Amino acid sequence: AWYQRRVRGAAFGAAGQRCMALSVAVMVGEARNWIPELVERAQKLKVTAGNQPGADVGPVITPQSKARIERLIQSGVDEGAALPLDGRNIQVDGYEKGNFVGPTIISEVKPNMECYREEIFGPVLNVLEVETLDEAIELLNDNPYGNGCAIFTNSGAAARKFTNEVEVGQVGVNVPIPVPLPMFSFTGSRGSFLGDANFYGKAGMNFYTQWKTVTTLWKEEDAKTANAEVAMPRMQ
Repeated sequence: AWYQRRVRGAAFGAAGQRCMALSVAVMVGEARNWIPELVERAQKLKVTAGNQPGADVGPVITPQSKARIERLIQSGVDEGAALPLDGRNIQVDGYEKGNFVGPTIISEVKPNMECYREEIFGPVLNVLEVETLDEAIELLNDNPYGNGCAIFTNSGAAARKFTNEVEVGQVGVNVPIPVPLPMFSFTGSRGSFLGDANFYGKAGMNFYTQWKTVTTLWKEEDAKTANAEVAMPRMQ
């Protein structure tokens, strides 16, 4: 399915080490039936050094990062989540000491779990399940962070409802990483935003702009009289 390609790329590309990586998928209703297919396709991604031909998932940045990712995966299991795809202990030929974590999918995740509350920053996708779109929107709005989110749908009505009601700074419709072009601002919200102005786009231009206000008054008699007018400008 088209959405599968986009979800895999957004979740596991760059080994999940980017601020807008897709770290959580909320399956609505029957969409939960897609989890086995998602697992099957994620298993086919090639894990190796990023300079090798055909590489899909490279290493994470440090041994400490790898250890932290693996600890958060285990915390999900310890708190009752399922682990249909475990990328820990992966062996990459020629890079046996590399900081590799394979694509990992944690399902049956709950909002109180540490693996959901903490940004894992690795090739790990948390999967939550809800029954309705309203529940999904409520789940997102209850999160203390609001950097970005996306909906995958063929329904224009569902997309309109989602974009109107979700309280997140950057929203994608069938776009998994909804980072806008530079003429629009990077608009995270809640815990994903500090200050009172965004840093590029129109808000960035305004931040670096020194405002000037010019007040003018033109009257026909001004062109005819030679007498000085000492009163404040007024309307007649």
